[in-house]
Amino acid sequence: MGKKIKVLIVDDSAMVRKVFTEQLAKDSDIEVVGTAPDPYIGRDKIVYLQPDVLILDIEMPRMDGLTFLEKLMKYYPMPVIIVSSLAQEGCEVALKALEMGAVEVMAKPGASYTVQDMSEQLIEKIKAVAQVKKFKQVPLEVNTTVKSAAPTFLRTTDRIVAIGASTGGTEAIKDVLINLPANIPPILIVQHMPEHFTKSYAERLNKLCKFQVKEAEDQELAAPGKALIAPGNKHMVLKRSGARYYVEVKDGPLVYHQRPSVEVLFSSVAKYAGPNAVGIILTGMGRDGANGLLEMKNAGAFTIAQDENSCIVYGMPKEAVALGAAIKIAALEKIPESLWEVL
Repeated sequence: MGKKIKVLIVDDSAMVRKVFTEQLAKDSDIEVVGTAPDPYIGRDKIVYLQPDVLILDIEMPRMDGLTFLEKLMKYYPMPVIIVSSLAQEGCEVALKALEMGAVEVMAKPGASYTVQDMSEQLIEKIKAVAQVKKFKQVPLEVNTTVKSAAPTFLRTTDRIVAIGASTGGTEAIKDVLINLPANIPPILIVQHMPEHFTKSYAERLNKLCKFQVKEAEDQELAAPGKALIAPGNKHMVLKRSGARYYVEVKDGPLVYHQRPSVEVLFSSVAKYAGPNAVGIILTGMGRDGANGLLEMKNAGAFTIAQDENSCIVYGMPKEAVALGAAIKIAALEKIPESLWEVL
């Protein structure tokens, strides 16, 4: 048996601390080494318990989670999973936490999100983020400058860009999109994220990009100048009617433990866009999307995988590369340029 992953839970709710501790104890690879009701106690426990992963609430007394996270990532960077309510404010603050260096976000159990669902996802996330060795340290004020060197796309007819990501993907997707011009071909995005969080995420990206970014709606047209993000807990697939692309947003079984699934999106793009598509697989745990990217390549699409050095978690791109699904492997900062070259 290998070394257990040491976890510290910082949450002001005694019930949440108890439930998380009980659920995590069911996995033999994880050990909850301590809990704390607020960041001040959490800070002291981090020093002497030296956890591998921190589970952090963001709405707490004495010091809010964002302030604590900012200090933590500056002086003692480590993998942090944010837990938040599904309230609009909770979603927005959780997204700020991701910008500041947290590597994952998840929703607290509620009416539509059971303790069992939470525990399975939390265990999976802990095992993924425990591998993270580098951390993004970003101030609360995010640089929103778009590179002026971005050229315009001259050929957008019939083109589709599909992007898939998981752990670390919220920032990776942002870094790609803010460096693209206004007249992009339709972009379809699957980012593993809880229900309701995707709407807030799309709204934040929409403020940063030169084109429209929104959470996808069922039967919505995939049009130039628009990027659509799959809603949390729903699959998104590409369809075509004549010369028009549109998306279906639907229920369905988990694919590689995910809904939305990158695999589902990529497979549909391979079927309906074929050689007119570009597929991009970014940082993330697991293998969701690897086979789908290979389907896209075999259908004539141009395919790109993020390289290991620029990934927060080199899981999904690694699996795609191992399958021979990537025509090009590129550092994150080079992916917009790689896109310009083929569109």
